[in-house]
Amino acid sequence: MQIKAIRFREGGFATQPFAFGGEESPAAFDPNVRYRSGLTNYLIDTGNEVILVDTGLPTGTPEEVPDENTAIFTGHDIASYLDAFAALGYKPEQVTKILLTHKHADHSGELRAFPQAKIYVNADELDAAELQGLANIVPVTFTDGAYYNFPACQKIADGVYYIKAKGHTKGNSIVIAENDGLFYMMHGDITYTDEALYANKLSVVFEDLPAARETMDRVREFVRKHPTVYLSTHTPLGAENLEKHTVIDLEHPPESIPVGEVVFKTASGKYVCSICGYVYDPAKGDPDRGIPAGTAFEDLPDDWRCPRCRQGKEKFNRA
Repeated sequence: MQIKAIRFREGGFATQPFAFGGEESPAAFDPNVRYRSGLTNYLIDTGNEVILVDTGLPTGTPEEVPDENTAIFTGHDIASYLDAFAALGYKPEQVTKILLTHKHADHSGELRAFPQAKIYVNADELDAAELQGLANIVPVTFTDGAYYNFPACQKIADGVYYIKAKGHTKGNSIVIAENDGLFYMMHGDITYTDEALYANKLSVVFEDLPAARETMDRVREFVRKHPTVYLSTHTPLGAENLEKHTVIDLEHPPESIPVGEVVFKTASGKYVCSICGYVYDPAKGDPDRGIPAGTAFEDLPDDWRCPRCRQGKEKFNRA
């Protein structure tokens, strides 16, 4: 078995209030503390199958334009998700299965590029707008019992398990691949940065806070008892952990690597949801919600919310 990182954005940051503030409130944390951010998904090559864990942002999604108030900036494009996938030497028709950690577009954006693959989705997530019109979805009801301390799982292939882990979204899931005595945990957005796992803090993005806390507790219990390589989406630590086969040790957190210089650019007038990747385009407005074309983002009503993930305006960044 080989596990490979598909990296498609780098050079971003997440502030401590965003990454840590889900339970105590963002105001309890220092907005000047920033952790490295980017976007990475994963590929599992079992030798018999090519399995993707999530499928990146839709091609053409604009970069955000951060400023001093930005809570999370996913970084600059290295490549599109599909180009980063192809750079590993694979073709879409080789992919047999896709395991979706959750619905948000930075995880589900290119599902349609793999029409021959079976898309495994927690059945609780099937009503998500991002998944409509896909004929190759396999709803998962987790019929294979417990996976260690996680109550519900589905075995996908030898050594590959899809695990129910709701909280971030109502259908959030974790993927664990067992290889050479290690457990490779591809968790979607249980945390946005590894520092939050060590500090036992939840992000501000969740659909069910008590469930998110229960899932975090189970993750921490699991990594205490099993040698686990923690493969995150929103921090370059995921790819770095994979490259070095770094095992999480909750008692000995590594020193954080400082965020590098953030490159700023001119804004286009569009705004991108930092949670799900939805792009608000003033030229189009949001007619389904009574927002006519030509409405600047700044002029949207205070109670306007992202049409896709229902987050408020404060979760949007300039593009």
